[in-house]
Amino acid sequence: MSWFYFFDLCGTAVFALTGALAAGRHRMDPFGVTVLAAVTAVGGGTIRDAIIGATPVFWLRDPNYLIVILATVGFTLVFIRRPRKVPQYTLPIADALGLALFTVIGAQKALSLGLNGMSAVIMGLITGVGGGIIRDVLCRQIPMVLRTEIYATASILGGIAYTLSLQLGMNSQTALWLSMLSALILRLAAIRWHLSLPAFDLKTRRD
Repeated sequence: MSWFYFFDLCGTAVFALTGALAAGRHRMDPFGVTVLAAVTAVGGGTIRDAIIGATPVFWLRDPNYLIVILATVGFTLVFIRRPRKVPQYTLPIADALGLALFTVIGAQKALSLGLNGMSAVIMGLITGVGGGIIRDVLCRQIPMVLRTEIYATASILGGIAYTLSLQLGMNSQTALWLSMLSALILRLAAIRWHLSLPAFDLKTRRD
């Protein structure tokens, strides 16, 4: 098993967990939990594969992704019976980890198909934030990527770190760890200290 495949499955489990926890907070039934976990876990990667023409999409070719999702849902339903008892920061931290993991996976897949560095960064971003956007929309919440705290920027940083590391001659494993840590540290710092980019505030001029 390669490192990329291992981290891809880990990211699938982490994002499935965030989807399941979000479903629990909205009092969904087991089917709703499964649907929300699945779209969160594979939504971004599905959009990525559809854009770059990597069809059939990854989870149709490899059932291990669906098995990981179902196992995560089962674990959540059995061991986390009271979502209100889950610490407040559990979902954002798990989401940050999934964001870092999937950003690198998306960038790596784009590069493996011969796309350029800028395209790889964009595919990493789509892979990292796509599933979370679908999850939040289904929960009728403003997606994390559109909130004030740094989110998409962390994914972009991770994608740039990965592509630049490879261009500088680093081996793939070192580049993987460096880029994941870059995205994760920035996102966790944003959660801890509420870091955000300057807002574009177009105020109406009064004469």
